Amino acid sequence: MQVADILKPDAVKTIASCTSKKRLFHDLGELANTSYGLNATHVIDALIEREGLGPTGVGHGIALPHARLPGVTEVQGIFLRLEKPLNFDSVDRQPVDLVFCLIAPENAGVEHLKALALVSRTLRDDAICAKLRANSDAATLHTILTAEQSSQAA
Repeated sequence: MQVADILKPDAVKTIASCTSKKRLFHDLGELANTSYGLNATHVIDALIEREGLGPTGVGHGIALPHARLPGVTEVQGIFLRLEKPLNFDSVDRQPVDLVFCLIAPENAGVEHLKALALVSRTLRDDAICAKLRANSDAATLHTILTAEQSSQAA
């Protein structure tokens, strides 16, 4: 599995301002709807429910919100770059500016975990994060996320 397998080019976006975690989940839900045809309300509710189990801000300005949804057939990713970092209750208490959301099938145990590990590994790379933070163009962000992964695999 590579990032390109789970992240469509039109599921990548830069957001100028996001005022709350709830607003961020709404933005993710809307993008899941336009990119993958998912019901935005179901995505938002699932993300909020999952976040209630514990924050998905993993530190270093990165959040990995994720949820499982009935009716989803494969793991699907959404990436948002926030121009203004958002307080996300992260483990290191730092605001978040890079958000990679995963929506998985309701019963996708291993695939969901593999995707989460892949995204986590990708965003643990300081060079990749620096490039993501230095660019706001969605196509460039998608290229950074997908090209870096395929070159690491080689």
